[in-house]
Amino acid sequence: MKEKQTTGLIIAAIIFVVVGVISVLTNALSSKIASKEKATSKNLDGFMDQLYGSEDLALADMPAKGDYIAIVPIEGTIQASGGVSGIQAAANGYDHDMLMKYVDKLIKSDNNKGIVLKLDTPGGAVYEADELYLKLMEYKEKTGRPIWAYMEATCCSGGVYLASSADEQYANRNTTTGSIGVIISSYDLSGLYEKIGVKEANIVSAKNKDMGSMGKPMTAEQKAIYQEIVDEAYEQFVGIVAKARNMSVEDVKALADGRIYTATQAVDNGLIDGIKTEEEFDQYVKDQSGVSKFYKPGSGAGYLSKLFGSASKVKPKSEAEVLVDLVDRLGSGVPMYYARPYGE
Repeated sequence: MKEKQTTGLIIAAIIFVVVGVISVLTNALSSKIASKEKATSKNLDGFMDQLYGSEDLALADMPAKGDYIAIVPIEGTIQASGGVSGIQAAANGYDHDMLMKYVDKLIKSDNNKGIVLKLDTPGGAVYEADELYLKLMEYKEKTGRPIWAYMEATCCSGGVYLASSADEQYANRNTTTGSIGVIISSYDLSGLYEKIGVKEANIVSAKNKDMGSMGKPMTAEQKAIYQEIVDEAYEQFVGIVAKARNMSVEDVKALADGRIYTATQAVDNGLIDGIKTEEEFDQYVKDQSGVSKFYKPGSGAGYLSKLFGSASKVKPKSEAEVLVDLVDRLGSGVPMYYARPYGE
């Protein structure tokens, strides 16, 4: 048996035993607590949050008194949380549902005096990027409080989109940014299917219902349909950057051909306000706001999500799993504000 398969079986066995034990404990605790009053029900909810994870768990220690600046972490691919009890968020690092709830809580918090976006992301889905952007703009409109953005190792595409909600944007000198644009990816595997004797057969209501299918070449008409979607999302992106940077749409479009920029190039082109180390940036925010306390939410992952997240990193992926992941992420047919990592 191959080493990969042996390792996978051992990890699967461990997870099976752990999940079985946890399931027994959960059932026993649920049966015992079910007979008690409302207070006990709350304890059960708390236990389930600890086990499976939740947005409330991540925000449980939000300051109840004393002024503070809220750090909003934008880490990993911007995408839907998936509703898998924090497991997907634990693996990816980005938890969309938690961030939306977080900003809502900040709007209602009188002790909050501003937001710092800490961005380390290649971008992500158009829908989620715009939804969080609009929530951040709602925060500014309702509270009148400032937002600062700090770009870490990577802040591309959808990351730039979200950074455009900030009043000021700064980056580390080694930051990679830019990649302003939109992409819809699909794969044409019809040649491969033909070689291995697979033929895709779709029963459709109209000729374009199965457009983007990997088993059939895309027609010129279908490419034009996708191009219209990309163009509309691109115009929206460019308009947001132009407004945020006080630039004309034409000037932004001259920069927005999908290329990436160094931090120095971004400053020279007016895309960010300056270059600072993270320590310098934090001190700058303290000086500007007069507030010295920062708050960052904890992990919303429960014990099970952490377990599965760790296991997924330990267990090596087969070549087939790598291909499936790539197709799922980049060939979904969904418009993305996304920069493909170099070499992918």
